[in-house]
Amino acid sequence: MAKQPETAGQATVAPKKSNLKTIILIVVALVVAIALSVAATWFFLSRSSADVADTSVVSSAVKQRAIYEVLTPAFVVNFKSQGKPRYLQVSVALMARNKTDLDALKVHMPTLRNQLVMLFSNQDFDELNTPLGVDLLKQKATIAVQELALIEVGKPVVEQVLFTNVVMQ
Repeated sequence: MAKQPETAGQATVAPKKSNLKTIILIVVALVVAIALSVAATWFFLSRSSADVADTSVVSSAVKQRAIYEVLTPAFVVNFKSQGKPRYLQVSVALMARNKTDLDALKVHMPTLRNQLVMLFSNQDFDELNTPLGVDLLKQKATIAVQELALIEVGKPVVEQVLFTNVVMQ
């Protein structure tokens, strides 16, 4: 019977060692989990700041919103075709992307309108009677406005000249 108390004493000592091992394992596991959490947080935060920088580059590369400036009143020019007086009425809108540049171009609106009137009045009626002729005139107007903007403002402010209404008689 003397051997039984030793076993009981060993039984009580053995669980203490196993509890100590369990506590040490839990503490080590918690330290590893905290280290992994810190490493993951650092990885994702450093990566998201690089993504924010990439997003700002992408957003600057995206075109700005279009701004339209309608030139009123509509342009009315007359010219002769085969000895008959002909009339052309064109409503024009300018499409730009930068409001400050467009405002700088507005200062030179009388010169711009003069150039467009001269361009419209030098056209051939038979050429303008086709859709291709009107499209060609629109391209010529865009080039004329961009050239004026380059001279006066320093950059081609207007991306496109749009004809909102074309009437020929």
